[in-house]
Amino acid sequence: MEQPAESVATVGRIHPRSLRFQSHRLLGLVRNRLWLQVLIGMTLGIFTGVVLGPSVGWVDPKVGAIIGSWLALPGQLFLALLQMIVVPLVVASVARGIASGENAQQLRKVGIWVTIYFIVTTIISATLGISLAVVIQPGSFIDASTLQDGLAAAAPSVTPLSSGGLAGIPEQVVALIPQNPLASMVQREMLQIVLFSVVVGVALVSIPAEQAKPLLDLLGSVQAVCITVVRFAMLMAPVAVFGLLAQLTTRTGLAALAGLSVYVGTVLLGLALLLVMYFVVVWYVAGIKPQGFLQSTREVLLLAFSTSSSAAVMPLSIRTAEDKLGVRPSIAQFVVPLGATINMNGTALYQAVATVFLAQLFGIDLSLAQQALVITIAVASAIGAPATPGVGIVILATLLSAVGVPLGGIALIVGVDRLLDMCRTAINVAGDLTACLVIDRRVEGPTTMEEQLKIRRQRERLRARSGQDVLVDPPAAKKHASAAG
Repeated sequence: MEQPAESVATVGRIHPRSLRFQSHRLLGLVRNRLWLQVLIGMTLGIFTGVVLGPSVGWVDPKVGAIIGSWLALPGQLFLALLQMIVVPLVVASVARGIASGENAQQLRKVGIWVTIYFIVTTIISATLGISLAVVIQPGSFIDASTLQDGLAAAAPSVTPLSSGGLAGIPEQVVALIPQNPLASMVQREMLQIVLFSVVVGVALVSIPAEQAKPLLDLLGSVQAVCITVVRFAMLMAPVAVFGLLAQLTTRTGLAALAGLSVYVGTVLLGLALLLVMYFVVVWYVAGIKPQGFLQSTREVLLLAFSTSSSAAVMPLSIRTAEDKLGVRPSIAQFVVPLGATINMNGTALYQAVATVFLAQLFGIDLSLAQQALVITIAVASAIGAPATPGVGIVILATLLSAVGVPLGGIALIVGVDRLLDMCRTAINVAGDLTACLVIDRRVEGPTTMEEQLKIRRQRERLRARSGQDVLVDPPAAKKHASAAG
């Protein structure tokens, strides 16, 4: 009968080192103004693509396509590196984040609040995207026939996710629990991976701390390796963006990209309104004015813009939440890893706008029921989307198939997706930080911010002496015996 009592006490006895301590690997990128280098790469890439593309006609189209493919090679390697590490990074961060909770009651409250907050804000984002696209009508500003020529090569090879309608919902709910976690990781089913990580994390805090420690140590090493790979990849970011945009502009021409300006403006307007919504929430919940919020989060937002991956900047997001926004470490370490994976408000808005835009472009009038379906799929897809660059295009195929829009329309917007991907990633990270503030103010814990910081400093000194990543407190009985002795 002693085992259950010891297991329950594990929640507050085991203390993995925070992912924030990996942020030093990313701070150099901020100081070197990676975002500015990326913007310069974007500009030079578009210019190079124009010179090599059909707009100028200086280079034979076949030769231009070959040159564009070689120019895009660093970009493809950049995307591959980030996609390679996102699954192990998410699994390790979510599991260790749960293990960092102060007690079981707090974990339950935070889990409920996080789920409600993420679902509600994602629905609002998708609805905002639909509304803007319906009002502005970006598809009416462009003739689809003028963009069809030369774009077939730019269309990505995507397979929409299957949808079985209402009858298939029970099977889809059951499918959320991965029967084969390794297969889910191979197929990049992120919602299943997150649920697997949550189950592992809860199990780790439900067994004796001495048994959980070895696995948490291993997951800590996985985090360190993943963040190191991210740093390697970030060194390629300016050249990667240059090559990817050069290739796309070579294929499509500048006129095709310019013709999509109203669509781009609609998405950017929606993202700006989403940011304003975050300002209001932060001001109301935490009393932080918009200028102060931007000043506090500037570094991590710029890095998110540069990387197009909210998972890659998790260490800096946690550091920003704790040091700049005053979020308790136990909350930040739990919310940020989950938010980086399932809180994709900017992505949901983008998908909604893109779907309506392409429907307008092909002369398809979406009914209210179809618009509601778009919102539903956009919310579900955004929650289960990997936190890596370019995934929005793959998910968009599902939305287009659901409302009968030709998948070939993806080729019309893939050329401007790089810029929009960077912008919506920054908004996604701003949403994660906003969620941290909301949960921190709404869920009380047994210790205050000052007490948690004091305890963390003590643990870091202990780690420096012992060389251990995961610390385990002795059982309460041993504590009392030690105190009595």
